[in-house]
Amino acid sequence: MPARRENANNNQPLPIESNDGTRELLRGGGAIFGTGVVAGVLLLTVLGGFTRTGATTNTGWFALIVTLMCIPFGGMLLALGLAKWLRIRRMKRML
Repeated sequence: MPARRENANNNQPLPIESNDGTRELLRGGGAIFGTGVVAGVLLLTVLGGFTRTGATTNTGWFALIVTLMCIPFGGMLLALGLAKWLRIRRMKRML
């Protein structure tokens, strides 16, 4: 069970920030999102680009798949981590 401290206003326990997983969400989401962006840039510059029907090379197809998987998932993780960070920040101000 994570360590808790008491809120001075209404005696409800608040999670300690270092144990809530926000940093891991931000780090993991950033890494996944960054991987997708790098794969997309490589697809456009080095791996032949793409047309209406898809990538032009086999490696380009792989980069396209990685891009289309990593950008949405990494973006969701980043959004969740940012929401948690903002919530903790707001809770600290209320103390």
